[in-house]
Amino acid sequence: MPEGDSIFRAARALHRALAGATVTHFESVFPRLNRVDEDRPLAGRTIDRVEARGKHLLIWFSPSTSLGAGPSTSLEAGALVLRTHMRMNGSWHIYRAGERWRRSRDDMRIVIRTPEIDAVAFSVPVAELDTPDAIERTDVLRELGPDPLAQDFDADDALRRLQSRGDVEVADALLDQSAIAGIGNIFKSEVLFAARVNPFARVADVGADRLRKAIDVAVKFMRANVGESSAGGIVTYSGLRRPTSSDPSARLWVYGRAGKPCRRCGTPISRRKQGPYVRSTYWCEKCQAG
Repeated sequence: MPEGDSIFRAARALHRALAGATVTHFESVFPRLNRVDEDRPLAGRTIDRVEARGKHLLIWFSPSTSLGAGPSTSLEAGALVLRTHMRMNGSWHIYRAGERWRRSRDDMRIVIRTPEIDAVAFSVPVAELDTPDAIERTDVLRELGPDPLAQDFDADDALRRLQSRGDVEVADALLDQSAIAGIGNIFKSEVLFAARVNPFARVADVGADRLRKAIDVAVKFMRANVGESSAGGIVTYSGLRRPTSSDPSARLWVYGRAGKPCRRCGTPISRRKQGPYVRSTYWCEKCQAG
């Protein structure tokens, strides 16, 4: 499943390609999206912005020009927002007009066309098109925890939300999007290793200072992976120089490195399934013993 940094980069690329452009064509395989488009057509609207919230990607469309002038053209009355969630296999692609798609049309879920760009969502399982008020009221957005990639990230709020999950193992608490948004399975293991926190400890047994350290590391790691030079693929470890290996685990402290020596102490990295969704957790039993 894409993590928050991947969605952030996708939203940034879509924003640069689409913001300010006029929609000339919209299509989707989702009947509920098509019903909205039939009632309130997207064609003719301007794409105001594209943004990421945790693992959700939001595309904001201006009020329709057919609404005419006056109060009815306000954002609340006329604008629409498309929310997508990638889950495991979804992705957005950007193509120049007329450019051949790199994936099969059978995988197409949404197309947003402007005079110069085709933005295509492939294999996206979750999509919702509605007014800004309705989108903001959805449980998945309303209950999102603080996003480490947001400019207004509130570390104190994130700490309070994590501490309220006292009986939950800390690795599972970090994956709870209502506690802190955007962290996925890779960052979970990497953050807890860097903060020297046992992933199987209950949140209540992890001191506030250690939890705060994990939050700080999450912010550091995630923001480092959305810089302009970030090319995709999470990097948390670079050793003496940035690795060039095609093996993703070469760029990580522990994730995907089961049985290999810990980069700090040499102890073999451990791996165990954890949590209600049986996700893999990687950790060093010596460095994260506490």
